[in-house]
Amino acid sequence: MPISGLTDWTCNDHLGRPDRQINTMLFRFVTALTPGQKQLILLLIDMLLIPMSLFLAIGLLRPWVALDAGALFALLPLILCLACAGAVYAHLLRLPRIKLNAYEMQGLQLTAIYAVLIGMTAGLSAPVLVTQAPMRMVDGQVLTVFTMILLILGATVRVAMRAILIRIYRRHSGCKRVLIYGAGKTGLQLAAALKNDDSMIPIAFIDDNPAQHGRMVEGLPVYGPMKLERLMTERRIDRVLLAMPSIPRARQNQIAHRIEKAGGEVRAVPSFAALLSEGSLLDRIQPIDHDTLLGRKGLEAALVSTGGVYAGKVVMITGAGGSIGSELARQLLANAPRKLVLFELSELALYQVERELAELDAATRFEIVAVLGSVTSENAVRRTIRDHGVEVILHAAAYKHVPLVETNPLEGLRNNVLGTKVLADVARDEGVTDFLLVSTDKAVNPRNVMGASKRLAELVVLDLAARSDATRFTIVRFGNVLGSSGSVVPLFEEQIARGGPLTLTHEEVTRYFMTIGEAARLVLVSGSLNDDGGVFVLDMGQPVPIRMLARRMIEAAGYTVRDDDNPDGDIEIAVTGLRPGEKLHEELVRGSAELMPTGHPKILQTSETGLSELEVAAAIKALRQALEEGDPDRAFQAIARFVTDYRAAPRGGVTLSGRVVPPQTP
Repeated sequence: MPISGLTDWTCNDHLGRPDRQINTMLFRFVTALTPGQKQLILLLIDMLLIPMSLFLAIGLLRPWVALDAGALFALLPLILCLACAGAVYAHLLRLPRIKLNAYEMQGLQLTAIYAVLIGMTAGLSAPVLVTQAPMRMVDGQVLTVFTMILLILGATVRVAMRAILIRIYRRHSGCKRVLIYGAGKTGLQLAAALKNDDSMIPIAFIDDNPAQHGRMVEGLPVYGPMKLERLMTERRIDRVLLAMPSIPRARQNQIAHRIEKAGGEVRAVPSFAALLSEGSLLDRIQPIDHDTLLGRKGLEAALVSTGGVYAGKVVMITGAGGSIGSELARQLLANAPRKLVLFELSELALYQVERELAELDAATRFEIVAVLGSVTSENAVRRTIRDHGVEVILHAAAYKHVPLVETNPLEGLRNNVLGTKVLADVARDEGVTDFLLVSTDKAVNPRNVMGASKRLAELVVLDLAARSDATRFTIVRFGNVLGSSGSVVPLFEEQIARGGPLTLTHEEVTRYFMTIGEAARLVLVSGSLNDDGGVFVLDMGQPVPIRMLARRMIEAAGYTVRDDDNPDGDIEIAVTGLRPGEKLHEELVRGSAELMPTGHPKILQTSETGLSELEVAAAIKALRQALEEGDPDRAFQAIARFVTDYRAAPRGGVTLSGRVVPPQTP
């Protein structure tokens, strides 16, 4: 049997086409009315209710009196008098000005006062104005009933008009049909608030308390949790509002997972007291602040200046759809390049970043061009640079996820090393003035294939920098970026949303962190610091213990850490062991490298020597042969030969997903 008896204000999504057209016409008519016109309509309705109430009172108490034309003529002076008095009383009480969506107890009180005043006026004027029999039977008894009927009709008309208007607005807006899980104080307050909301319509309550089942609360029925899935299906529920802020987190998570499994959205609602308290509103509704996670303040925008190096230039960003590439593109909007060329391998990522930039730069001060292609394709790269007259290249395209590159070394080396070689060579040949490589701290004393591949890319660029006069080659090296795809923060956020545990590879592991905005700003500044290029290192501050980061994220989300000191906590932090190629602590410079200050307090320059031209050529030749043969062993031998500080990890371990990779020997 289907569940019935539910309040069901139909949303626009569930209307047939004729009904939708009628509702649209009504919506346009209502919204076209000015406030003055709406007040006039209410006033006229109040005037019309006066004779209706009088006739009903006479008909109820004096049914033998015929209300013919003669009777109406005899009552006309009284009706006109009461209509005029009603207009004056309504104006003094501001009755037409009361918004229908706010017509609650105060509105009802004013309507009662209005009806009583009309009744008193009728009592005083009827003996004078109604002189013809049998209308002289309009006595005190009739006028008392008249007053009561006028009150009832006045309140009923306003409540009915409010319901009709809410129905029209909800149908037009495509509102969401919601269940409220929890018929306690928070649930009741939420249901009352939703009565005047156009975007959501409450259908019923769900409550764990059996004593509540079958009751009507706030005009809505209350059901038990066993009927949740059935209600969601039969009543076409879009969203469930979890209005039980005091229950344990584990129980909230259990309910949320059940709702999501049934195909619905779930939103947790804090108590109204919590919303009004000083601190908890921010904790509830604001995203986790990255500066709070890092335990330091972010960089001041005033410190950032690119010296106009990008103004009026054609700038090409590779990997433009990635975390760093897309942020570089966003920040370049303020630097007024002549043209921005977005070069990206992923069609979806390119579409998304192009659309976002078009919206951010609605005035279209400069041209934005989206190009699909791979940096490993010399033809695609050369054609793009020639066709658009590229003057500056920001090379952010790379495979950067350590576990994935560790288990797919050949493709990682092809993209990160050969792609950089192809792009840098074409940039020099085509007369590009500036080439900037975005590198990583994992290129310093690398212990994984990704880090070694980025070190080889650095060596390629250092070689060209030593031999090129027309093109300035620059390398910018920094650590982890908070919030980038695949980084630890989004991973921890997903794990928190699932109720944990948060996976930590080692108790003592630390990482350098910077926000995406900080990193992109400093990358752009690094490209303008001097005329000779070089290797720049961003000041990342102090390394952050990942366990501390995990704890801060759990607490910022409103949970507690479950450990030996707090066995009743919400979310556990589990140690899984270091993955292949993962270091406990990252480094930003090589041991013997000297760090020198630059014109920016957060950017340092390091003096590093690279390989000779012949050594770089030999490394690229050996790597190409290994890739052509599909031979990982030869690729590892090439890395070990030319990246002398590379220490290969055992070829096996646990990946991010927890899958065990069988050990291999390079």
